[in-house]
This record gives sequence, structure tokens and C-alpha cells, in this order.
Amino acid sequence: MKASGSEAVKPAMVFVVDDEPVLLELATLILKSMGCEVRTFNDPAIALKEFALALPDLVITDYAMGRMNGMDLISECHRINPRQKLLMVSGTVGEHVFADALVRPDRFLTKPYQFNDFATCVRELLDAK
Repeated sequence: MKASGSEAVKPAMVFVVDDEPVLLELATLILKSMGCEVRTFNDPAIALKEFALALPDLVITDYAMGRMNGMDLISECHRINPRQKLLMVSGTVGEHVFADALVRPDRFLTKPYQFNDFATCVRELLDAK
């Protein structure tokens, strides 16, 4: 976000939702190095409750997470905020999982993703606001 005059620049808030702690840590390291404020969740239901209160700039979600999958989370986030930027990452499914969906993520990355690919994708989504 750009600021005019003496206004402070507010860092982009990014929610990362994944049931794998190592991947939450990796995403946090990358996002913080980019100057983002990061909130991580290993349970999509908890992330969804917080989403309605925080309305982050970007939601990054895994697909396979148990009771609620990433497509369910994306649909609910989109219902609350139709302009929400959404990135799905997965090592278990491909883009076919949302090919016929009414609500789709803005971008998709296959896990394991490369640092530069992830950072570029995040930067492009945040810049597109």
C-alpha cells in the first residue's frame, strides 16, 4: 500500500491456513521478509472466524485440511468479501479441483513451491488490490 505525505504505510495482512506446521513456518518467514503482517492458522474454521473480523489483504490456503478443505474456506471468504484475494497451495490436488467451481482462487501453486515463485505470486496479488 502506498501512502501520501507523512502517512505511515500499513503492512499487508496475510492469513496463511495450513495443517502442516513446517509449511506455516516457511510461509511466515517468506511473508515477513516481504514486510507483511502474518497470521497463521492450522484450522480453517478458526481462520474463517478471524477472517470476518480482520478482513486480511490476502488469504493463502492449503487444499487438504480435514473437516473443511481449502475450496470450502475460499467460498466462505468470498461470500464475506467478494473482492478477497485468494491463493491456494496444494501438494495433493491440481487446478482441476476448482475448474468447475463458481468461486476460484486467484492463483494456485503446487507444493513444494519455490521461494521466488511464492514471493512473486504474493507480490502480484497484493499489488493487484
